Amino acid sequence: MASFGIPLSGLIASQDQLQSISSNLANLSTDGYKDQNDTFSDIFAVSGAANGAEDPLQTGLGAQLAETTSDFTTGSISSTGIASNMAITGNGFFLSQQADGSVNYIRAGDFTTSSTGYLVDPSGGEILGYPATNGVVNTASTPVPLQLGASTVSPATSTSTFTTSTNLSSQAVVGTTSGAYPGTFNATQITIYDSLGNSHVLSPTFVKTGNNTWSYTLNVPTSVTGLSTTVVDSGVLTFSSTGALSTITSTGTGTTVSGTTSVSGITIPMTDGASSMSVTWNLLDASGNPTLTQTNVSSTTTVDTQNGNASGTLTNYTVNSDGTVEGSFTNGKTAALGQVVLANFVNPEGLQRTGGNYYAQTIGSGPALVGIAGTGGRGTITGGSVEGSNVNTATEFSKLIVAQQNYQANAKTITSFDQISQATIAMLPS
Repeated sequence: MASFGIPLSGLIASQDQLQSISSNLANLSTDGYKDQNDTFSDIFAVSGAANGAEDPLQTGLGAQLAETTSDFTTGSISSTGIASNMAITGNGFFLSQQADGSVNYIRAGDFTTSSTGYLVDPSGGEILGYPATNGVVNTASTPVPLQLGASTVSPATSTSTFTTSTNLSSQAVVGTTSGAYPGTFNATQITIYDSLGNSHVLSPTFVKTGNNTWSYTLNVPTSVTGLSTTVVDSGVLTFSSTGALSTITSTGTGTTVSGTTSVSGITIPMTDGASSMSVTWNLLDASGNPTLTQTNVSSTTTVDTQNGNASGTLTNYTVNSDGTVEGSFTNGKTAALGQVVLANFVNPEGLQRTGGNYYAQTIGSGPALVGIAGTGGRGTITGGSVEGSNVNTATEFSKLIVAQQNYQANAKTITSFDQISQATIAMLPS
């Protein structure tokens, strides 16, 4: 009898729903898992003759699975404290490049770093992003696998400027090194760095030569410079009656004095193979205030700064909301290591699940719209965290009860048809 096909279609539909529910429940603890929902439709009905009102007489032929959709709302975000972990809040998928060069899309951000320092997902796919060169991210480039390994080095930077915040005592005795206000003042030594990252000591010395007048020398050990003297620059400072620097005169070769704002072109040759240094002495701080004064208090140096650094190796990194991976180095510097990108789709429902938390692009999903997190409708990224499954246990158990009842009802229908068929056969003449 054709009627057996109708409850059988119901059994199959209920079985499909039970399979989705069981998959959802099995993935309660799967990072980034998205809840699946089944939608059903009736099978084309058979139309017979019309009744007296010309209404068609139609007989349904059962049910079928019409669509399986995914709930892409954000799951709960949990902090893991693992720097390589990332969670997306909002729309978007991470890009994972496989060994064959193909790209899959993934929400689960429980990433680690490989033995070669690449950011990878649990299946070994390499996470794509914009590369960084010398701490600058190139967002115009094609996304590539991001390497965040400990071999990453922050290069040395040769010192090119330095500043001392120094007060010279107006009560110092001219030309003497004794007394309550000695006339010679050795300011705090400044550590400077050459192009190889080696550190050296720059020592400013000030000697009072008259009222409101001081001479200065900048000294670097001869073992560093190879010079016969430690002096790399010298000159004369004069102050006004209010203690402000009036003029500065340098006697060094190649140096240039710009009013009372800077002394540039201070040359320091190197004997360790590094490039010769050309240093500027800034006489103003970041706010434009003079850094050399002469008042009646004792001679002191409160601040000295310089802009060089040694080379350093990566110690750790953090991930910003826009996907920028910010590295911290042993030399105290921070720099961008790259920027994780996200892909969005016009129709995420059209993506195909391929297992391993992966999704594949299809004609139905449309092409991947790749870009920076937080732009173009893409969500933001939380570093050191993962997104959990968005499956709701209570909802799934409610759906489970309904699906079970549907299955039992259709099974009962098959039993009834079978009993009717047996009775009908028994009525036939032997």
